[in-house]
Amino acid sequence: MTTPPSRTSGSSALSRREFARWVSLASAGMVLPGLAGASEPDAFAVDQFHRERASLRVHGARTLTLLYTNDFHSAFEPVPAFWLPGTPRVGGAAHLAALVARERAAAPGAFLLDSGDMFTGSLSRLTEGEALLEMMLVMGYDVMGVGNHEFDYGWQPFERGIARVPFPVVCANVRYRGNGVRFTRPHTIVERDGVRLGVIGVMGMKAATRTIMPSKVAELEFTDPAEAVRTSVRDLRDAVDLIVVLGHQGLPGPMQSDAEADPTVQRLLDEDLALCAAVPGIDVYIAAHSHHGLEQPIVHPDTGSLIVQTYGYGTRLGRLQLAIDVARPAGKRIVGHTGELLLVDSDRLPAHPGVAARVAHYRGRVADQIGAPLGRNAVRMTRRYHHDSLLGGYVADLLRDDGAAATSTRDPHVGITNAGGLRADLPEGAIDRGHVLDALPFLNDAVTVAMSGGALRAVLEQGCSLEAGMVQASGVRVLYDPARPIGTRIREVTVQGAPLDVSKRYLVSTNSFLAEGGDGYASFREGEVARRGPVLSELVLTDLRRRGTIAPPSLGRMVPV
Repeated sequence: MTTPPSRTSGSSALSRREFARWVSLASAGMVLPGLAGASEPDAFAVDQFHRERASLRVHGARTLTLLYTNDFHSAFEPVPAFWLPGTPRVGGAAHLAALVARERAAAPGAFLLDSGDMFTGSLSRLTEGEALLEMMLVMGYDVMGVGNHEFDYGWQPFERGIARVPFPVVCANVRYRGNGVRFTRPHTIVERDGVRLGVIGVMGMKAATRTIMPSKVAELEFTDPAEAVRTSVRDLRDAVDLIVVLGHQGLPGPMQSDAEADPTVQRLLDEDLALCAAVPGIDVYIAAHSHHGLEQPIVHPDTGSLIVQTYGYGTRLGRLQLAIDVARPAGKRIVGHTGELLLVDSDRLPAHPGVAARVAHYRGRVADQIGAPLGRNAVRMTRRYHHDSLLGGYVADLLRDDGAAATSTRDPHVGITNAGGLRADLPEGAIDRGHVLDALPFLNDAVTVAMSGGALRAVLEQGCSLEAGMVQASGVRVLYDPARPIGTRIREVTVQGAPLDVSKRYLVSTNSFLAEGGDGYASFREGEVARRGPVLSELVLTDLRRRGTIAPPSLGRMVPV
């Protein structure tokens, strides 16, 4: 159990500001147990499970286990965890499924829940999410929440996917625009061993309006999250024993392979904390979107809600064991809990045969679309969420070169992409289409926008805010002060060696998500679209075919001072 540190004798409870600060310190490893203490799956055999379960025994109480995931992002294969001692392989769909099966053997009545963002990645894109929903079906998920990336291919494919799976998909605050009809059910009730769980899904407004391309959800509208959850809690309260919210909100998770070990990129849980404070009656809140892994549950200081989340990508399985007394009033039935994140150690866990077979099936289906290697990468192109990165610089260079080659104007040309759009490192060695689609999975076109120097400066300022990671740029050099207030951090900008002129016309090649104002880059909408080019991933594929071997770019483009 993780609770905020006590205040001095005689003082009142922590203020919400103090609690939010405590959570930020916890993400930096100052309060919560660090990664060095991450539990290995073989430490949780059935006998230990029962010992821990026994520690929750309270007279008249029952025990209940919740297993949970969030932000899986099509992470079908294990990855080398170079940030952990010994660089073990972690994650992978079949190994995650094996760990789920082990936990269910110990607790046959366990519920399995997900808070959204199953989609993204090459296999997801080439099957429009079908492979992920099939994986969830085989694993036996009880309920799925909705994340922003479920709309990567538009709302229609996701609508079809919802219709074909037997488990409920829930989001209380999304409706069809114009008629108010719900896109999904707002909540559901699942029952096992006599315990009735009310499960509500919700998406935050930042996630809905800043991380989904507007054209993909033009026929949908997202409403106030707190009001939607409040309505569902009221509808469910008298029909269930516990209420669980699958929340997908806040700022997006940092796109960096070792993000879980880097406290500088961790996101706060402000919106999650605020929702739990605004809506009494939430017993458990399973967070998503920020990838802010909590090694132990947080207890909200005002409402007592338990808040949990994994780091995403299937590297951990969340496990929350509860002692509940159904005779107590709603909202006060949890009388004991213990929770942790279980490492999905794929070097030790066997692959689940059913899930492994389904992944192999879908890989076979898309094999012709993946094809043979197209070229080689001289070094691994990595991502750094708050800084220039090799992959970000490479993609920005391709955008600038593509735009400049296709336009005859002499206006200075800049390339810009977002850190959040880089979803995987580009590995060293042979590269095929699958590797490229894992790194750049979105159907975002290359777009050249004619804009003023003032609008370009505003775009770069938004990047320096780090709200959606550091802007990845080509053709510019920016000196910025990260200690200054957001909106005033830039000290100097040069474009192709010349000082930026706020009244001059520039051509900026970017991706269509940013061109529509995504990730908070609203200043792009002040410009005029001069050209639409190929899908971003095609720029990389074309470069691989042309050059054979690609090399990393020089950095030092966004320079802190």
